[in-house]
Amino acid sequence: MLYLKIKSLSKMGRPAVRPAKLKNGFYIEIKAQGSSAILIRRDTREQMLIAAEDYARTKVVTIKGEMCNDKWIAD
Repeated sequence: MLYLKIKSLSKMGRPAVRPAKLKNGFYIEIKAQGSSAILIRRDTREQMLIAAEDYARTKVVTIKGEMCNDKWIAD
């Protein structure tokens, strides 16, 4: 009986099928040496540029652009 409880707790569920939807805003991608990248969102272009300057001191920064209704807006 104890074995059945442990076995049922080890199930994690089904993985996501669709990618997560991103909120509207301006995105930068930050990557540290030897690790994966993360996306950071800011509400305005000025806030995004300030954040990019701050993170650029220690990490690799790529400006992705603006996301609006799940679509990238071309600048």
